[in-house]
Amino acid sequence: MTRSGTAARARHLLARATAGVPDDRYPVTHIADLAAREARFGDWPEWVPPAVLDAFVSSGVEKPWSHQVEAASAAWSRRNVVVATGTSSGKSLAYQLPVLSTLTTDSKATALYLSPTKALSGDQLRSVCDMDVAGVRPARYDGDTPQSERGWVRDHARWVFSNPDMLHRGLLPAHPRWARFFRGLSYVVVDECHGYRGVFGSHVALLLRRLRRVARRYGADPVFVLASATTADPAEFATRLIGDDCVAVTDDGSPHGARTVALWEPPLLDELTGENDAPVRRSAGAEAARILAELVIEGARTLAFVRSRRGAELTALAAKRILAEVAPELADKVAAYRAGYLPEERREVEAALLGGELLGVATTNALELGVDISGLDAVVLAGYPGTLASFWQQSGRAGRAGEDALVVFVARDDPLDTYLAHHPKALLDRPVEAAVLDPANPYVLAPHLACAAAESALTTPELDDFGGDAAKAVLDSLVADSLLRRRPSGWYWTARDRPHGDVDIRGSGAEQIAVVESDTSRLLGTVDGASACGTVHPGAVYLHRGESYVVDELDLEQGIAFVHAEDPEWSTSARDVVDIEVLDVSEKLVYDGVTVNLGHVAVTSRVVGYLRRLHTGEVLDHVPLDLPEQVLHTRAVWYTIDDQLLCGQGREPGGTGVEPARVPGALHAAEHAAIGLLPLFATCDRWDIGGVSTAVHADTGEATVFVHDGHPGGAGFADRGFAAFVPWLTATREAVISCECPAGCPSCVQSPKCGNGNEPLDKAGAVAVLDLVLAAVGAATGPAHDHTHDQAADGSTGRT
Repeated sequence: MTRSGTAARARHLLARATAGVPDDRYPVTHIADLAAREARFGDWPEWVPPAVLDAFVSSGVEKPWSHQVEAASAAWSRRNVVVATGTSSGKSLAYQLPVLSTLTTDSKATALYLSPTKALSGDQLRSVCDMDVAGVRPARYDGDTPQSERGWVRDHARWVFSNPDMLHRGLLPAHPRWARFFRGLSYVVVDECHGYRGVFGSHVALLLRRLRRVARRYGADPVFVLASATTADPAEFATRLIGDDCVAVTDDGSPHGARTVALWEPPLLDELTGENDAPVRRSAGAEAARILAELVIEGARTLAFVRSRRGAELTALAAKRILAEVAPELADKVAAYRAGYLPEERREVEAALLGGELLGVATTNALELGVDISGLDAVVLAGYPGTLASFWQQSGRAGRAGEDALVVFVARDDPLDTYLAHHPKALLDRPVEAAVLDPANPYVLAPHLACAAAESALTTPELDDFGGDAAKAVLDSLVADSLLRRRPSGWYWTARDRPHGDVDIRGSGAEQIAVVESDTSRLLGTVDGASACGTVHPGAVYLHRGESYVVDELDLEQGIAFVHAEDPEWSTSARDVVDIEVLDVSEKLVYDGVTVNLGHVAVTSRVVGYLRRLHTGEVLDHVPLDLPEQVLHTRAVWYTIDDQLLCGQGREPGGTGVEPARVPGALHAAEHAAIGLLPLFATCDRWDIGGVSTAVHADTGEATVFVHDGHPGGAGFADRGFAAFVPWLTATREAVISCECPAGCPSCVQSPKCGNGNEPLDKAGAVAVLDLVLAAVGAATGPAHDHTHDQAADGSTGRT
């Protein structure tokens, strides 16, 4: 990544943000200057109709950038294409150009636009409407479309703007009524496709295969045009997502101003302690509020990205309070922005920020995904947003061509954030990670095959699109459960009601728990049945559209959680006890005293209580609960260490080892830290994964540390950990030793969701364990690869 020395304005803003901070508490761990980029233009393609060209020129686009022309031309030539370039690089034009040109020249052609959020879909629809190309008839079709308008959209619209949820529940089940639309379907635009990862991404991948199947039924073979933030191997990811070959356009020709990136670690607080008296850092939200206020005083237009809706509101309020004390005339220059706002409220905030009436906005990632806010003076990220793609997407909002801008990354009290604050290359110079999805996950595949059969009988040749033999095995299970009927011509759905309504494409596929307000019986939302005990247990604080509720009762049999509106000053985090059973080992790497495994496991957990914690990190109390056990069948990566290596037996005096009494705490701390760092290598959040550690595990007979996916069937995260085992554990060790705390804290080895209350934990022991494992793996030359499938290493199938 190139560096530039011309960053005077950004350096001045950073100096303002750190003004008055004592030298021994200076929070900035690294500063990097990223060079500006000049624009590279291309010529308008000859195939663009005059009416379309005039519309773009009239909207202010005199000449397209080079990557826009490359991507649009690929789509026009009937090739699936993914354009993976930076924030504000005009990816919209790359698909608008071929779509509008086709709709203009072919009166029967139609197009479908899909985005992960309604806000982004609305923005893109508005952009197309503003160009006012004759005969296009763009229209929105999602959950907010009035019933009175849906018939018109179905019968007359030529470019439909929707989302995966509506495609699944509204278009595909009713495809005979959409015959006109599917018959002419020429393009499918998949916007912000890097967001389709994990279980949600696996659902969307199968949904897009169903879409292609229905289109073929009507004689159409649409071209897919995908837009993505910069991601690793976008062609491979897009191909996996849509189930068909896809080319990538990654050479960004758009201009960008220079940026200064500062990494910021909040100081440890002397006056507060957290769980087990561990030191606590000043919260990232509080730091972001102070930085936001200082930048507003300097007149810098600033976005502060905060991880939660509640956090965005609190950060904006805190910044307003600071300004009210030191510069009261500026207090009204700060606002919050998040999902859940009405469209007119959202537009008002956007216009005020662009027009200068607002200088500071605290937001969730609602302003990350394509909404037209860019060219700002500064961006503050309160915590790592989960992926490098999101980090660059958010930081890319700062910078106008020819002017420099400031980006401040404020580390949360979390092992991954701590690591990044002290290892700038991992954040600034590392290639963007690959998005992980697994369409072959049987827990995801089964409901989509049922939906596909309900849409139209499945035939044997069609199974290749859904995984071939894996799909056949799942279909056999559906037939055995009497959900499908097998006939010589294919597989048929036999029930009267279609299965679509029972499939939550944003969840695990498990039965949903309805969250209902007790006083009004109003349905607020749903949560996965698999996670209900941990998220909507009695006493849990539940957030919905920025509003806070407290759970009164959880009725698992009826599938309902009853809540009442309340805004307590604390948050809650569940505590559980967990056991894990090895079901099979798919891959094994054997070293001297260490084995690394990948396979299927059964995780049995029971929520036994919850912590109430203030926003400062201070723990108020622990409240016990009595809830039933839950069993999760998923994928895991685990390593074992034999006793002689672990405890240093048979070694020379002074040899490396861990005293037996310290082993449980050392393994537990190493497990927590590894969970915290896996998101660096797999596009997941630490809440998407879990772990178990034990000094002697019943299935392995040795000290074992497991890290498992938190979704039925797995989401690909454990597989990514197995593939990146050495760099993953190397980064884990670095995160632990980089933390300045003496014995362990949330920045290194404590976990906010530990079922054992973060006991026992041994920070120094964790370093020793990680040193042993990495030394054994590093010393191996030509390690044995023992590949087994559906069978444990000893020939058994694990405990029953």
